[in-house]
Amino acid sequence: MSKIHLIPHKVDKVFETAEDIPEGVKMIQAPDIWKEADKGKGNVVAVIDTGCQMDHPNLKKRIIDGKNFTSDYGGDAKKYDDNNGHGTHVSGTIAAYSQSDKGIAGVAPEANLLVVKVLTGKGSGEYQWIIDGINYAVNWEGPNGEKTRAISMSLGGPEDVPELYKAVKKAIDAGIPVVCAAGNSGDGRAKTDEYAYPGSYNEVIQVGAINYDRKIAPFSNTNDEIDLVAPGVNILSTYKDGKFAKLSGTSMATPHISGSLALITNIAEKQFDRRLTEAELYAQLVRRTIPLGYPKSAEGNGLVALAVLEKFEQLLNVYTKSYGSM
Repeated sequence: MSKIHLIPHKVDKVFETAEDIPEGVKMIQAPDIWKEADKGKGNVVAVIDTGCQMDHPNLKKRIIDGKNFTSDYGGDAKKYDDNNGHGTHVSGTIAAYSQSDKGIAGVAPEANLLVVKVLTGKGSGEYQWIIDGINYAVNWEGPNGEKTRAISMSLGGPEDVPELYKAVKKAIDAGIPVVCAAGNSGDGRAKTDEYAYPGSYNEVIQVGAINYDRKIAPFSNTNDEIDLVAPGVNILSTYKDGKFAKLSGTSMATPHISGSLALITNIAEKQFDRRLTEAELYAQLVRRTIPLGYPKSAEGNGLVALAVLEKFEQLLNVYTKSYGSM
């Protein structure tokens, strides 16, 4: 059995400092619903990746727990620090927080991160590590009874491994949305399919990438299991050694959706006054998308636009006040 790897990505530029809300976070309208969603507070997102820089100034308060399943650090389960940079970047897009106006903000800056290191510093790992990592995230319980509310995986391999599918299905059955990168093997044509697993499983939320002009990134995989798209080109986020970087890939699009789920969960469960199922959370996510005009194999349901419902309601209220009810 071959190993599983990081979805190939490009490091565009590394920065010593960064002091702004990233364009990707703004593009999906996350700041517009921060107040209503309490910035994702109370939700735990498991990041199954290369680990996370534990003492990064914009992440350290968001990390609630974690575990290392790799051979790095002598296999010490308690050492899940990031020796690659990819996992730290993904984590920042989900839940980085600005401290004294220094640094950046993620999609859900009050959500917590469960760091699950399943890939080595070289970006590869055994399938069993990923399987064990998923099961750990599903079974994990925090000191105050916290449970994982979403799983984010920006990794993939060419093989459909039954044990991997079983682990993913276990997460879904436990009510946990699993968000996966589509992959970066695209040829720029929506009519040709490219598959990577676990992203291509029907049960997961498979994410493709667009640029800031709302165009599908040419590297983004296309297939009939794409669920939606998010910004994935020149994405600014936290990086190793306390730095920041712009990276490109469907790996970078994925955490925009993982963070979005933390926000949507708070809004929707407040409205329904109960815990929602995985299918219900997915439905709430899809409600907050807008089509871009590409085939479904490229964009799925479209670009996530978190405030689209609120903006529609505002317009409806203005119309009602002006013209009466319809």
